[in-house]
Amino acid sequence: MERDLQKYISKRKKRDPEFAADYEIGYEQFKLGVLLREAREKAGLTQKELARRMNTKKSAISRIENHAEDIKLSTLEKFAQAIGKTLRLRVA
Repeated sequence: MERDLQKYISKRKKRDPEFAADYEIGYEQFKLGVLLREAREKAGLTQKELARRMNTKKSAISRIENHAEDIKLSTLEKFAQAIGKTLRLRVA
């Protein structure tokens, strides 16, 4: 099944440049959300605990982790500080 999905995505990307661009952007945003969730969990924090540290609501943390599109750099910095980390960006 996963193989069929990958075939479909590959074919669709070849014939539809807009789909290809949107797919790549969406995938990168998904990966960012996963990385943030994993960092929070590795720090041993619940969404509620992290929200308290960031002076926000649990629902805001959920949105950050599940819909990381258009996240502000300042929010990423607060997130990193709240889990005891520093934010490093790299342009490759």
